[in-house]
Amino acid sequence: MSATRPRPRYLAEGPRVGIRHFTYDDGEEFTARARESRDLHRPWLFPPDTAEAYAAYARVRIGSPDCEPLLVCEKEAGGAIAGYININNIVRGGFLSGTLGYGAFAHAAGRGLMGAGLTLVLRRAFGPLGLHRLEANIQPRNEASLALVRRAGFRLEGFSPAFIFVDGAWRDHERWAITADTPTVDRPRGRGGRSPA
Repeated sequence: MSATRPRPRYLAEGPRVGIRHFTYDDGEEFTARARESRDLHRPWLFPPDTAEAYAAYARVRIGSPDCEPLLVCEKEAGGAIAGYININNIVRGGFLSGTLGYGAFAHAAGRGLMGAGLTLVLRRAFGPLGLHRLEANIQPRNEASLALVRRAGFRLEGFSPAFIFVDGAWRDHERWAITADTPTVDRPRGRGGRSPA
């Protein structure tokens, strides 16, 4: 992003990170970070690493009523993108649920930035978005991802064989979830039923 163009405002922020929506203008930085992070991401995830792939990725998420695409940005580094956390497959009505998809970029890995970002995302999901439940589906050997959701208070709910097509094959996943009434998470308590059905 150009140094003269201001970054979008944060939706929520803590001492170290802020979260904000994806924009089309984030493509250059996002794809550069994705290319730098290939060794970290493989074989677990494959974020867009070209301009064309990012444009397609952003187009189906930005402005979609069933997705909340969020970037985790490092405040001390001028808002540099540390990673992303998407709330996908948002369902209203009696479900009030969504599924998380996320990834840290290599320069931010192991520094607690994604944990801080996930705390802000949970506050947003169970506060302004009015959701009741979030789920994360994680391959059993992806230790960093499992550690992230455990620290945030997610609980293991089950195992799904051949659940998601990743890297050319159907992969087994563990199902982890958290609800608005989970007491271990630092965010507003209460039912998530404030959103329209």
